[in-house]
Amino acid sequence: MQEFLPIAESVAREAGALLRTYYERGVTTEYKGDVDLVTEADRASEALITSRLRDAFPDHGVYGEEGTRSGLEREFRWYVDPLDGTTNFAHGFPAFCVVLGCERRAAGLPADVDGEMVAGVIYDPLRDEMFSAARGGGAHLNGRPIHVSNAKLLQESLIATGFPSQKRHRSPNVHFYQEFTLRSHGVRRAGSAALDLAYVACGRLDGYWEFILNPWDTSAGYLLVEEAGGTITHFDGGKFTLDSREVFATNGLIHAEMKHLFEQMFAGRGLEPIPTPAEFAARRRAEGR
Repeated sequence: MQEFLPIAESVAREAGALLRTYYERGVTTEYKGDVDLVTEADRASEALITSRLRDAFPDHGVYGEEGTRSGLEREFRWYVDPLDGTTNFAHGFPAFCVVLGCERRAAGLPADVDGEMVAGVIYDPLRDEMFSAARGGGAHLNGRPIHVSNAKLLQESLIATGFPSQKRHRSPNVHFYQEFTLRSHGVRRAGSAALDLAYVACGRLDGYWEFILNPWDTSAGYLLVEEAGGTITHFDGGKFTLDSREVFATNGLIHAEMKHLFEQMFAGRGLEPIPTPAEFAARRRAEGR
């Protein structure tokens, strides 16, 4: 819905300005779990966004990370991440954003079944970068059209991933990180799933994968990647859904190659042994480094 974007962008900019204020003065952090942070900035941003969305779209529902749940049975509902990258924010690391994604749902559709993402924005307040997309209208960065990269091989691609804040010892992603690092031009871990998806959409990254995410993390980025000409699926190539606990997005050209590596990894094949420090040093010497 193209007509939703000006309001969504305005709300995201206002929330971003609020976050900048908190960021500059520092915030008190709390824990939602053992290691999952939340700050007063998260809550203030969500309260502001929810208020603005209700004023602008009184017939729309809101599903926010920090607990806002209202009107989820309505035709349109907004997924809100008021501060994606809270750990970065709390530590003063400059990589975080505001996320708003709008879903349209057919009449009578159960609340736990996906509709269609129709509009979304991801706003980076420190760089003043507004990523936006509307279904059928393309993807944009600060009003300029964007498109995914044209990298054709994994070995020439820069990709990204993330790690869960909870129960990291149970996540297999460190093994995937190793294998993709060995086979790509590099793997980045910036700590904001929404920005990673936005960067795939604009070609700064060629691919991205992550385990254990939520609808507010991926809603806007899902649409951005598709509207920018990319591909987003489950690890096995199946249709991506907002309730998925995994995300796999690429420029489309390296999707099959990455998917094949996922298959090999899950089957326990093709894994590179981890060298000892002595073995690593010997390899470097042999290569003349």
